[in-house]
Amino acid sequence: MTYRSVFRPGLFEGQTIIVTGGGSGIGRCTAHELASLGATVVLVGRKREKLEAVAAEIAEDGGKADLEPLDIRDEERVKSVVKALLERHAAIDGLVNNAGGQYPAPLAAINQKGFETVVRTNLVGGFLVAREVFMQCMNRRGGSVVNIVADMWNGMPGMGHSGAARAGMVNLTKTAAVEWAAAGVRVNAVAPGWVASSGMDTYDGAVKAMIPKLKEAVPLKRLSTEAEISSGICFLLSEGAAFMTGTTLAIDGGAPLFSSVWPTPGHNESKAYNGFHRAVTPKVLEEGE
Repeated sequence: MTYRSVFRPGLFEGQTIIVTGGGSGIGRCTAHELASLGATVVLVGRKREKLEAVAAEIAEDGGKADLEPLDIRDEERVKSVVKALLERHAAIDGLVNNAGGQYPAPLAAINQKGFETVVRTNLVGGFLVAREVFMQCMNRRGGSVVNIVADMWNGMPGMGHSGAARAGMVNLTKTAAVEWAAAGVRVNAVAPGWVASSGMDTYDGAVKAMIPKLKEAVPLKRLSTEAEISSGICFLLSEGAAFMTGTTLAIDGGAPLFSSVWPTPGHNESKAYNGFHRAVTPKVLEEGE
Protein backbone atom coordinates (compact mmCIF):
# COMPACT_ATOMS: atom_id res chain seq x y z
CA MET A 1 0.00 0.00 0.00
CA THR A 2 1.05 3.60 -0.54
CA TYR A 3 -0.15 6.97 0.68
CA ARG A 4 -3.44 7.96 -1.00
CA SER A 5 -2.89 11.71 -1.30
CA VAL A 6 -5.54 14.00 -2.75
CA PHE A 7 -2.79 15.89 -4.60
CA ARG A 8 -1.35 15.15 -8.03
CA PRO A 9 1.62 12.77 -8.27
CA GLY A 10 5.00 14.47 -8.39
CA LEU A 11 3.71 17.72 -6.86
CA PHE A 12 6.92 18.20 -4.85
CA GLU A 13 9.33 16.39 -7.18
CA GLY A 14 12.87 17.75 -6.85
CA GLN A 15 12.13 19.66 -3.63
CA THR A 16 13.75 19.21 -0.23
CA ILE A 17 11.39 19.81 2.69
CA ILE A 18 12.24 19.73 6.40
CA VAL A 19 9.66 18.32 8.82
CA THR A 20 10.47 18.95 12.47
CA GLY A 21 8.88 16.54 14.91
CA GLY A 22 8.94 14.07 12.04
CA GLY A 23 9.30 10.98 14.19
CA SER A 24 5.65 10.61 15.18
CA GLY A 25 2.10 11.88 14.87
CA ILE A 26 1.29 14.66 12.43
CA GLY A 27 4.95 15.07 11.49
CA ARG A 28 5.34 11.41 10.56
CA CYS A 29 2.14 11.46 8.49
CA THR A 30 3.10 14.69 6.71
CA ALA A 31 6.58 13.35 5.94
CA HIS A 32 5.01 10.27 4.33
CA GLU A 33 2.63 12.34 2.20
CA LEU A 34 5.37 14.72 1.05
CA ALA A 35 7.65 11.81 0.17
CA SER A 36 4.83 10.11 -1.75
CA LEU A 37 4.50 13.33 -3.79
CA GLY A 38 8.17 13.28 -4.76
CA ALA A 39 9.87 15.39 -2.09
CA THR A 40 13.09 14.49 -0.36
CA VAL A 41 11.99 14.77 3.25
CA VAL A 42 14.38 15.71 6.03
CA LEU A 43 13.14 14.34 9.34
CA VAL A 44 14.18 16.38 12.38
CA GLY A 45 13.57 15.50 16.02
CA ARG A 46 15.25 14.80 19.32
CA LYS A 47 15.23 10.98 19.17
CA ARG A 48 17.31 9.42 16.41
CA GLU A 49 15.64 6.01 16.73
CA LYS A 50 12.19 7.46 15.97
CA LEU A 51 13.53 9.35 12.96
CA GLU A 52 15.28 6.25 11.68
CA ALA A 53 12.07 4.23 11.98
CA VAL A 54 10.09 6.75 9.91
CA ALA A 55 12.91 7.07 7.36
CA ALA A 56 12.88 3.29 6.97
CA GLU A 57 9.10 3.34 6.40
CA ILE A 58 9.45 6.00 3.73
CA ALA A 59 12.27 4.10 2.00
CA GLU A 60 10.20 0.91 2.09
CA ASP A 61 7.37 2.82 0.39
CA GLY A 62 9.74 4.03 -2.34
CA GLY A 63 10.31 7.56 -1.04
CA LYS A 64 13.41 9.56 -0.15
CA ALA A 65 14.21 10.63 3.40
CA ASP A 66 17.16 12.11 5.24
CA LEU A 67 17.30 12.72 8.98
CA GLU A 68 19.05 14.87 11.54
CA PRO A 69 18.60 14.62 15.33
CA LEU A 70 18.10 18.08 16.80
CA ASP A 71 16.78 19.85 19.86
CA ILE A 72 15.26 22.91 18.18
CA ARG A 73 15.75 24.96 21.37
CA ASP A 74 19.55 24.85 20.94
CA GLU A 75 20.40 27.88 18.80
CA GLU A 76 23.95 26.90 17.86
CA ARG A 77 22.91 23.36 17.04
CA VAL A 78 20.06 24.65 14.85
CA LYS A 79 22.56 26.77 12.92
CA SER A 80 24.97 23.86 12.41
CA VAL A 81 22.24 21.39 11.40
CA VAL A 82 20.80 23.73 8.75
CA LYS A 83 24.34 24.31 7.44
CA ALA A 84 24.96 20.54 7.29
CA LEU A 85 21.69 19.93 5.46
CA LEU A 86 22.53 22.54 2.85
CA GLU A 87 25.86 20.82 2.29
CA ARG A 88 24.00 17.57 1.55
CA HIS A 89 21.10 19.02 -0.43
CA ALA A 90 21.02 21.69 -3.11
CA ALA A 91 18.53 23.83 -1.19
CA ILE A 92 15.72 23.78 1.34
CA ASP A 93 12.45 24.46 -0.47
CA GLY A 94 10.01 24.01 2.40
CA LEU A 95 9.86 23.85 6.18
CA VAL A 96 7.12 22.28 8.30
CA ASN A 97 7.64 23.67 11.80
CA ASN A 98 5.79 20.89 13.60
CA ALA A 99 7.94 20.01 16.64
CA GLY A 100 6.33 20.88 19.94
CA GLY A 101 5.21 19.57 23.28
CA GLN A 102 3.33 20.45 26.45
CA TYR A 103 1.84 18.93 29.56
CA PRO A 104 -1.58 19.46 31.17
CA ALA A 105 -1.70 21.79 34.17
CA PRO A 106 -3.74 24.78 35.35
CA LEU A 107 -1.91 28.10 35.31
CA ALA A 108 -1.67 28.22 39.10
CA ALA A 109 0.31 24.96 39.09
CA ILE A 110 2.83 25.93 36.38
CA ASN A 111 6.17 27.22 37.66
CA GLN A 112 8.47 29.51 35.72
CA LYS A 113 10.72 26.72 34.49
CA GLY A 114 7.78 24.70 33.16
CA PHE A 115 6.23 27.72 31.46
CA GLU A 116 9.49 28.76 29.83
CA THR A 117 10.26 25.21 28.70
CA VAL A 118 6.96 24.91 26.83
CA VAL A 119 7.34 28.37 25.29
CA ARG A 120 10.89 27.55 24.18
CA THR A 121 9.67 24.32 22.58
CA ASN A 122 6.55 25.65 20.88
CA LEU A 123 7.63 29.18 19.98
CA VAL A 124 11.34 29.92 20.37
CA GLY A 125 12.45 26.66 18.73
CA GLY A 126 10.20 27.18 15.74
CA PHE A 127 11.49 30.72 15.36
CA LEU A 128 15.12 29.53 15.44
CA VAL A 129 14.59 26.89 12.76
CA ALA A 130 12.62 29.24 10.49
CA ARG A 131 15.16 32.03 10.91
CA GLU A 132 18.11 29.81 10.03
CA VAL A 133 16.37 28.25 7.03
CA PHE A 134 15.60 31.77 5.83
CA MET A 135 19.04 33.25 6.51
CA GLN A 136 21.01 30.33 5.09
CA CYS A 137 18.87 29.55 2.04
CA MET A 138 15.39 30.95 1.45
CA ASN A 139 16.44 34.61 1.51
CA ARG A 140 18.24 33.95 -1.80
CA ARG A 141 15.79 31.64 -3.59
CA GLY A 142 12.39 31.78 -1.88
CA GLY A 143 10.43 28.97 -0.29
CA SER A 144 7.50 28.12 1.92
CA VAL A 145 7.19 27.77 5.70
CA VAL A 146 4.24 26.19 7.49
CA ASN A 147 4.08 26.58 11.26
CA ILE A 148 1.91 24.18 13.25
CA VAL A 149 -0.03 25.84 16.06
CA ALA A 150 -3.25 24.77 17.82
CA ASP A 151 -6.92 25.52 18.45
CA MET A 152 -6.38 28.16 21.16
CA TRP A 153 -8.74 30.87 19.92
CA ASN A 154 -10.89 30.74 23.07
CA GLY A 155 -7.97 30.36 25.44
CA MET A 156 -6.44 27.01 26.33
CA PRO A 157 -7.56 26.13 29.86
CA GLY A 158 -5.38 23.41 31.34
CA MET A 159 -2.53 24.20 28.93
CA GLY A 160 -2.07 27.94 29.22
CA HIS A 161 1.67 27.75 28.57
CA SER A 162 1.08 26.03 25.23
CA GLY A 163 -1.78 28.35 24.30
CA ALA A 164 0.39 31.41 24.91
CA ALA A 165 3.21 29.96 22.81
CA ARG A 166 0.91 28.96 19.95
CA ALA A 167 -0.74 32.38 19.91
CA GLY A 168 2.73 33.87 19.72
CA MET A 169 3.54 31.65 16.74
CA VAL A 170 0.42 32.87 14.93
CA ASN A 171 1.63 36.44 15.32
CA LEU A 172 5.19 35.47 14.36
CA THR A 173 3.78 33.86 11.21
CA LYS A 174 2.17 37.16 10.21
CA THR A 175 5.33 39.14 10.89
CA ALA A 176 7.57 36.76 8.94
CA ALA A 177 5.07 36.75 6.07
CA VAL A 178 5.53 40.51 5.68
CA GLU A 179 9.27 40.71 6.35
CA TRP A 180 10.20 37.80 4.09
CA ALA A 181 7.76 38.42 1.22
CA ALA A 182 10.33 40.37 -0.82
CA ALA A 183 12.55 37.27 -0.82
CA GLY A 184 9.76 35.15 -2.31
CA VAL A 185 9.09 33.34 0.97
CA ARG A 186 5.54 32.54 2.03
CA VAL A 187 4.84 31.86 5.72
CA ASN A 188 1.56 30.33 6.84
CA ALA A 189 0.29 28.24 9.74
CA VAL A 190 -2.05 25.32 10.35
CA ALA A 191 -4.08 25.16 13.55
CA PRO A 192 -5.24 21.58 14.18
CA GLY A 193 -8.08 20.84 16.51
CA TRP A 194 -8.26 17.49 18.29
CA VAL A 195 -6.43 14.91 16.21
CA ALA A 196 -6.54 11.14 16.59
CA SER A 197 -2.77 10.92 16.82
CA SER A 198 -0.22 8.94 18.84
CA GLY A 199 0.33 11.96 21.07
CA MET A 200 -2.99 11.21 22.78
CA ASP A 201 -1.45 8.11 24.33
CA THR A 202 1.06 10.22 26.28
CA TYR A 203 -1.61 11.50 28.66
CA ASP A 204 -3.02 9.77 31.72
CA GLY A 205 -5.42 10.49 34.57
CA ALA A 206 -8.24 12.96 34.01
CA VAL A 207 -6.96 14.04 30.60
CA LYS A 208 -6.90 10.45 29.35
CA ALA A 209 -10.46 9.93 30.58
CA MET A 210 -11.60 13.09 28.78
CA ILE A 211 -10.10 12.27 25.35
CA PRO A 212 -12.83 9.83 24.16
CA LYS A 213 -15.44 12.49 25.01
CA LEU A 214 -13.82 15.33 23.04
CA LYS A 215 -15.82 14.65 19.89
CA GLU A 216 -19.01 15.68 21.68
CA ALA A 217 -17.73 19.28 21.70
CA VAL A 218 -17.09 19.27 17.93
CA PRO A 219 -19.95 20.15 15.54
CA LEU A 220 -18.72 17.43 13.14
CA LYS A 221 -18.85 14.96 16.08
CA ARG A 222 -15.50 13.33 15.49
CA LEU A 223 -11.77 13.95 15.77
CA SER A 224 -9.51 14.74 12.86
CA THR A 225 -7.27 12.17 11.22
CA GLU A 226 -3.58 12.93 10.84
CA ALA A 227 -4.06 12.85 7.06
CA GLU A 228 -6.61 15.67 7.20
CA ILE A 229 -4.01 17.89 8.87
CA SER A 230 -1.30 16.79 6.44
CA SER A 231 -3.53 17.74 3.50
CA GLY A 232 -3.72 21.31 4.75
CA ILE A 233 0.03 21.46 5.26
CA CYS A 234 0.75 20.10 1.77
CA PHE A 235 -1.66 22.59 0.23
CA LEU A 236 0.04 25.55 1.90
CA LEU A 237 3.45 24.29 0.75
CA SER A 238 2.20 23.85 -2.81
CA GLU A 239 1.97 26.19 -5.78
CA GLY A 240 -1.81 26.18 -5.34
CA ALA A 241 -1.33 28.42 -2.30
CA ALA A 242 1.01 30.81 -4.13
CA PHE A 243 -1.11 33.83 -3.15
CA MET A 244 -1.48 32.85 0.51
CA THR A 245 0.85 34.16 3.19
CA GLY A 246 0.37 35.18 6.81
CA THR A 247 -2.71 32.97 7.02
CA THR A 248 -3.58 30.45 9.71
CA LEU A 249 -5.65 27.57 8.34
CA ALA A 250 -7.89 26.09 11.03
CA ILE A 251 -8.57 22.35 10.69
CA ASP A 252 -10.70 21.72 13.74
CA GLY A 253 -14.15 20.44 12.80
CA GLY A 254 -15.68 23.73 13.94
CA ALA A 255 -14.74 23.13 17.59
CA PRO A 256 -14.25 26.85 18.44
CA LEU A 257 -17.85 27.45 17.30
CA PHE A 258 -19.37 24.89 19.67
CA SER A 259 -21.99 26.44 21.91
CA SER A 260 -24.15 25.09 24.72
CA VAL A 261 -26.78 27.61 23.60
CA TRP A 262 -27.05 25.87 20.21
CA PRO A 263 -25.84 22.32 20.82
CA THR A 264 -25.20 20.12 17.81
CA PRO A 265 -27.20 16.91 18.00
CA GLY A 266 -25.33 13.64 17.77
CA HIS A 267 -24.75 12.51 14.19
CA ASN A 268 -22.50 10.44 11.99
CA GLU A 269 -22.60 12.60 8.86
CA SER A 270 -18.97 13.73 8.74
CA LYS A 271 -16.91 11.12 6.91
CA ALA A 272 -13.19 11.11 7.72
CA TYR A 273 -10.50 11.17 5.07
CA ASN A 274 -7.51 8.99 5.88
CA GLY A 275 -5.04 8.58 3.07
CA PHE A 276 -2.26 7.49 5.43
CA HIS A 277 -1.77 3.78 4.90
CA ARG A 278 0.33 3.43 8.07
CA ALA A 279 -2.02 5.29 10.43
CA VAL A 280 -2.72 3.67 13.80
CA THR A 281 -5.66 4.51 16.05
CA PRO A 282 -4.49 5.79 19.46
CA LYS A 283 -5.01 3.19 22.18
CA VAL A 284 -6.95 5.68 24.30
CA LEU A 285 -9.62 5.97 21.60
CA GLU A 286 -9.85 2.22 21.16
CA GLU A 287 -10.30 1.82 24.91
CA GLY A 288 -12.96 4.56 24.94
CA GLU A 289 -15.15 2.83 22.36
